[in-house]
Amino acid sequence: MLDVIIKGGHVIDGTGRPGFDADIGISDGKIAEIGTIEGAAETMLDADGLAVSPGFIDLHTHSDFTLTANGRAESQVHQGVTTEVVGQCGVSCAPARNRADVALMAPGFTEGAVDIDWLSFGDYLDHLDRMDLGVNVVAFVGHGTIHRAVLGDALRPADEDEMNAMIALLEESIEGGAFGFSTGLEYWPGSLATPDQLADMAKVAAKHDILYATHVRNRDLFYDLGFGEALATARAAEARLQISHIQPKFGAPDYAMEHAVQMCEQARGHGVDVAFDVIPHDWSHTRVLAILPQWAQEGGVESVTKRLKDEETREKIKRNPRPMWRLVSAGHWDKIVLMHSEANADLVGMAFDEIGARRGVDPYDAAFDLLLEEGENMSHLMWTSQSFSDSDIKLALSQPECAVISDTLALAPYGCLKHHVGSLSGYGWAARFLQYYVREQKVLSLEEGIRRLTALPAERVGLKDRGRLEVGAHADIAVFDAQAIASHFDVTEPRRYASGIAHVLVNGGIAMNGGSRTDVDTGRVLRSH
Repeated sequence: MLDVIIKGGHVIDGTGRPGFDADIGISDGKIAEIGTIEGAAETMLDADGLAVSPGFIDLHTHSDFTLTANGRAESQVHQGVTTEVVGQCGVSCAPARNRADVALMAPGFTEGAVDIDWLSFGDYLDHLDRMDLGVNVVAFVGHGTIHRAVLGDALRPADEDEMNAMIALLEESIEGGAFGFSTGLEYWPGSLATPDQLADMAKVAAKHDILYATHVRNRDLFYDLGFGEALATARAAEARLQISHIQPKFGAPDYAMEHAVQMCEQARGHGVDVAFDVIPHDWSHTRVLAILPQWAQEGGVESVTKRLKDEETREKIKRNPRPMWRLVSAGHWDKIVLMHSEANADLVGMAFDEIGARRGVDPYDAAFDLLLEEGENMSHLMWTSQSFSDSDIKLALSQPECAVISDTLALAPYGCLKHHVGSLSGYGWAARFLQYYVREQKVLSLEEGIRRLTALPAERVGLKDRGRLEVGAHADIAVFDAQAIASHFDVTEPRRYASGIAHVLVNGGIAMNGGSRTDVDTGRVLRSH
């Protein structure tokens, strides 16, 4: 007898081929039959009138720490996600010299939420292995985290001995199960790395045939230098390259997205294995701290606090001609919105021109004041802005190698994560993509849209037996109403679950049944070795 039969659905198998009506039978966590199934099963799931697809694979998340705090990944499972790829933009929970490093590097870190019992990358994955997980977890190791483990807060590139130590840590992390290597070159300490150093580390990724993913150094005025460096690094290292959230930001010329696509096509013609991904909305988010120039971020919270309390230093920071968001130097504070604050939760959803007016200060000073008021948690202060272009996203999606990502955290609206916001669309990114870009805008067919969420990311990472509905594959499955799936987030209330998801299975376990979350958590840690 089969364990589960999904009866009467319209199967969209993840390959991009036209869908077809069929039942799916599951046994021992894997797909055993696809077709007309007349037999019985322990559990029957009704899929009449619904689409049945592989579970969605989120190729770019920052859930490294939040999954250790609450492994159920509620915000993701509720929208059909069955696998997350953590450790992006050069940031991961390991390797670390000490617990303090984990606290500083981990997005979504929450004091007291987790007994940090790891330092090495392998030990971090062992910690996750001991947890009940709502999703499968694929983990990349971050360049920035490795840099901190070797150089601490040093505001300089690594020397030769330090580079050797960093490469040794990268090797050790891959042996411990890292599925990829990531950099965040727009952020400290990734911004300190030289092209030669990046290529040397990417060569290690290439040697082990794991993916190199990069948040490039620039996506606005000098976007072509940023993308060019990424392509040159991959070429020199002979590494497989994933350009993270490729859409250019405010300040780039109108043709930047078209040019970026052309650059990738040309590199591919010369043998570079390159693909990219997009966030499915025009809002961009980051830590408020990222707006500070590198010198102002050195030394940790205590040093940053001293600088922000000094009026002369504040004015020097304001004169920074190249902030991470050129919306700031252009004075477009009406397009920048507070997304997460523990000390000023009542201001969340408010634009900074309004926050400044309410406080009677310049919006720039309001941002500095909010950082100070967060205290030890200033690295958790988040803001979002309308930095992206919808037309750029559509152009990127028109390319067959473009995947769709969340760039967010796995969260839950209860417990220690209830006040966290990873991104504006954290609770609805996949639903937003299928609702807006597939159903309403018709940028892609449903079959092709599902491929961008399933088989394509699985192939990029190197996941076998996932991302497609075929006999023998792991039973990671999403069953949803293609005509009704929808997101419900906005700037004032981002913690609203998506709707339209009926059933979700992870390794054959039923995580959602009839639109409701069950107590089943059958996700696994997936290791490269």
